[in-house]
Amino acid sequence: MSLLSGLSVGTTAIKVANDALNTTSHNISNADTAGYTRQQVSQSTRNFVMLSNATTKVGAKQTGLGVQYAETRQVRSYFLDQNYRREAGRSAFYEVSYEALIHMQDLLGESSDLYFGGAIEEFWESIQEFAGDPSSAVTQGLFVSKAQTLLERAQKVYKSMQDYQNNLNNDVRKYVDKLNDYGEQLAVLNKSIANIESSGVENANDLRDARNYILDQMSELANITYKEDVDGYVSVQVEGVDFVKRNVFYEIGLHTNENGYYIPFWPNNVEHSTDQNGKVFYTPEEVEKGKVFDLEREISAAANTDIGRLKAVLLARGDHSANYSEIEPGKADAGTYNKEIAQSVCMNIEAEFDLLIRNIVTAVNDVLTKVAEDAVESYLEKDIPNFKTLTPAQQDAEKEKLLRREAWDKLFTRIDVWPSDGTTGGWSIDNIAVNEVFRQQPALLGMIKKDEEVDRETVDRLKTAFDEERYRLNPNTEKRSSVKGFYTDLLSEISNTGSVTKLLYEYQLDVQEETSFAREQIHGVSTEEELQFMIKFQNAYNAASRYITTINSMLESMIAQFGA
Repeated sequence: MSLLSGLSVGTTAIKVANDALNTTSHNISNADTAGYTRQQVSQSTRNFVMLSNATTKVGAKQTGLGVQYAETRQVRSYFLDQNYRREAGRSAFYEVSYEALIHMQDLLGESSDLYFGGAIEEFWESIQEFAGDPSSAVTQGLFVSKAQTLLERAQKVYKSMQDYQNNLNNDVRKYVDKLNDYGEQLAVLNKSIANIESSGVENANDLRDARNYILDQMSELANITYKEDVDGYVSVQVEGVDFVKRNVFYEIGLHTNENGYYIPFWPNNVEHSTDQNGKVFYTPEEVEKGKVFDLEREISAAANTDIGRLKAVLLARGDHSANYSEIEPGKADAGTYNKEIAQSVCMNIEAEFDLLIRNIVTAVNDVLTKVAEDAVESYLEKDIPNFKTLTPAQQDAEKEKLLRREAWDKLFTRIDVWPSDGTTGGWSIDNIAVNEVFRQQPALLGMIKKDEEVDRETVDRLKTAFDEERYRLNPNTEKRSSVKGFYTDLLSEISNTGSVTKLLYEYQLDVQEETSFAREQIHGVSTEEELQFMIKFQNAYNAASRYITTINSMLESMIAQFGA
């Protein structure tokens, strides 16, 4: 090999060493950059010059032309990436579910002095005081006052549950907007990466890092699958439906249902309609066909239906504010309950809490109805002189008329504000009020029989109504509890479900961290290791520099000798 050829070989060596130093410096400077993947230097030999076709035991006679910088490649594990993204999505799912349960438990105030169970206890104590002296205006007033307190606290708790549902509804929009933003960025990155790498000269490693970071973020929001084609495009599916295909992005739309809740759907997969102003809209039937998430499927790790923060929020929120009529044992269908109510944290607890209040209200009203009838009869005997001479049918008609006018037959009355179709409302929390008659005049409770004796039997029935074990929590439970036991069962259900969900969340968090650690071992940057590489490439650079200096000295010596 001539000296000039040797000088060329040295030049290639110093250039490759310099490029390797730049790559190592790039790794170190991005050690703390989110989503950055360690870049690795790949070197190869340049073409050889054939001096002779004659071969020896060693090989053909060739001379090398130096070294070249083959590529800068990313060091990633496709298998670990998939595992991490799946476990990150599952961890986010159980995090949302656990937080929802904890929040609903906090709304009941069980962790503070103003817990809702205290209102039940106070009402029960007022009944016991009432039983001690039923004819006392003081105990009657206390009884009505505590009933009002119980109802006010119940309505406040129920309203807070609805507010939390609205907060979750806002989260739905926020997460859908994030997903759409990620999808749009991904389509742009796909195109940029393909354009840069189409020449086959270089890899768009930093753009690939940005794309992988977006995939990491998307995996927390929804169950995604993805695949990279030979041209460098990554296509992504959300819940099995195309979301990004090469450089095309399919936006997720939001439909607002009759309760004001957002429903994510695929606008490109359903038929749309146009109003008289030319504005596009989607009917509820079409939205149902194109829903992104099937929330009626059983939640299962085996079926991968427990992945994604957005799905967990939709499940926790439900699609409306639930009430007792949807879960009332003996009337509500267990299959429908399991499919439409049970999987939603908010709806299930709302319905059970509403059923608790409904049980208390109807139990008290049923007992007081008989007292009201006696009180009405005494009132009518004074108000209508010839009342006793009326026929039984006429007396009953007068009683009904007065009861309807004065509402003396119930401590709690219905406001009749739901359902929205105008029919008579049920005994739901937002449709109940304490009878204004008794609030103004608690003494109208009476509790004095016709024979002027104190009516202790009625207050005893009130106490029995609270202690009688005849209430079931939901269509899936067979255990029957008293009013107080019902509330305890409700708290136990929340606590037990929360404990299980917490265990699942903590387990998934451990799995995610383990997978993340294993992934970091491959594509993460170790500054200590990179400093070792820097020393190695710096030594290579110095060696190449000394080699060039030596060749240069030899050339100068030869020129000087021949010139003389």
